[in-house]
Amino acid sequence: MVAFHASALDGVARNPALPTPLLLRLLASGADGGRPPRGVLRRAGLPEPAVALILAHPHPGARIDFAMSARAEPAQRARLADDPSPKVRAALAYGPEVYDPRTKVAPLPDPACARLLDDPDPSVREALLESPHLAPSFVASMATHHRAEARRKAVSAWETLSEGARSALPADPDPEVRRAAALRECRRDARVTAELLRDPKSAAEALRRGLLDPADAERCVAERTHLTSLAENPSLPADLVERLAADPDEAVRLAVSLRPELDEERRMAIDFTAGDLDRGNGVRWVRDGLADPEVMRRAATSAHPLLRRAAARSPHLPSDLLSLLARAEDPVVDNLLGMHHPDAPEEVLMRVFARLGGTFSAWMAETHPRFPREGLAARYANHPDGDHRRLAVRDPAATPELIERLSHDPVVRTRQAATRDPRLPLHRLREALLVPELASGAGANPALPEDEMAAVLDRAGVPA
Repeated sequence: MVAFHASALDGVARNPALPTPLLLRLLASGADGGRPPRGVLRRAGLPEPAVALILAHPHPGARIDFAMSARAEPAQRARLADDPSPKVRAALAYGPEVYDPRTKVAPLPDPACARLLDDPDPSVREALLESPHLAPSFVASMATHHRAEARRKAVSAWETLSEGARSALPADPDPEVRRAAALRECRRDARVTAELLRDPKSAAEALRRGLLDPADAERCVAERTHLTSLAENPSLPADLVERLAADPDEAVRLAVSLRPELDEERRMAIDFTAGDLDRGNGVRWVRDGLADPEVMRRAATSAHPLLRRAAARSPHLPSDLLSLLARAEDPVVDNLLGMHHPDAPEEVLMRVFARLGGTFSAWMAETHPRFPREGLAARYANHPDGDHRRLAVRDPAATPELIERLSHDPVVRTRQAATRDPRLPLHRLREALLVPELASGAGANPALPEDEMAAVLDRAGVPA
């Protein structure tokens, strides 16, 4: 198949205006062992006849693509739970791979998860237990499952488990389940913490989160045992906090500087260094409190850059804290606000785009619902940078003549953006279908007439 025919076909498969007859024709392709384009398999709102074709498609890759579609309804994907291919079932069990934090994936229904959890193929079971999309209620339900790995996963839902489950799991027959449960229980029990400290596999985490006996804490400081973990421990005695705040290890001092109980004067008196690219992911008390107004206020108003960055990950920041962080003059804070906050200010999004054009962070800013649109044509249509000229396509006031001009731009991404725009004159849209680097965008253009879409299928050899 000629390259631009394949590209145009991929575009048509994604086209939001694709009529149902052509949709079904695309899905029926590959009956001889080939596979339909991925774009048609991962569309939103597929009608029942289309879903039926996918579920029965002879190519397992087609069923895998549908199993991992973030746009498909969970109940539709769940119908693959009994698929004959373990690779398809494993793809279903893990679910969509999502890199955009603004995209939320609804979990599979509990009955489908239960079947996958008892699948005869271990790869399917492993994929389910590693899935980031499981319903919390289902995770908790695994506390009494006959497989140890399922019970171990249930420990992650510790706070929602029944009292009986929280009592049973620390005495589980499986040592890994017992260890995982003890690491939860140790937060309230110094004896459990002391036992975990004798196990090299659990010592660091027990020092980070467990209730500490003062003598054990003193010994660990003297022996310099996992000091960066110990520096985070909520029960660390105040005198040891002060000793670690002056520790010769920079990582230990940084960990102390992030403790929640410190006031700002004490926090900023510690000699710490925050990396220019450190996003504050490891500040556990802030990460666990992204929906807690008091936690967010303490973190966002701090002079500590890592606390501000940790707070910038919250989609729940009230308007005053959002405005405060938007003025922080910290590129990392800008990036995180653009990724996570639904009301990120336009000026923040534009700063990220201007500074990081062509990167994932810039794409997240540009695709944010609040990224500016009006006035971009006047500001950027003649900008010396091609990425900025591309912004002119977003402007509702951009004329068909400007869109056509930009479809001939020297920068390929600008040409592609213009080619996807429905204001592109039809004659230029038809030309673009035959240009390799523009064919995909032209095929996806919702202004492409139905007969032109059918012609794309014909030229690509898709059976009628």
